[in-house]
Amino acid sequence: MDMGKIAVVYWSGTGNTEAMANGVTDGAKEAGAQVDMMTAGDFSADQVDTYAAIAFGCPSMGDEILEEDEFQPMWDQCAPRLGGKKIALFGSYGWGDGEWMRNWTEECKGLGAQMAAGFLIVNETLGDEDIEQCKKLGKSLVS
Repeated sequence: MDMGKIAVVYWSGTGNTEAMANGVTDGAKEAGAQVDMMTAGDFSADQVDTYAAIAFGCPSMGDEILEEDEFQPMWDQCAPRLGGKKIALFGSYGWGDGEWMRNWTEECKGLGAQMAAGFLIVNETLGDEDIEQCKKLGKSLVS
């Protein structure tokens, strides 16, 4: 049974969010999905409709915002097309309390996107438990 393709789109500066993306990808694959993992620079709004679900990953930057040079422009183009789309959000942070992710989640809800699960944030380097949570998030995208 084809459960539709899933995209895992991320930006990573230190490798932590990339490690999360790998976990999300593994989880979705374990649940039987076909998954394409790519960086924000390789994804565009034109691709949104080709996926049944999309996981977006971006670390907290500066004053608790999304990465501005690659991720934010890609996100701004994709956002209007996310109504009714099943999505998940994840990212790592080094300080703060996850405000960027709460704001991002509210934006997604306002767009009419379907949140597959609660967002997932990890402080700094991932431990085994964090990787399991990433896999769980990936599985939540598979309908």
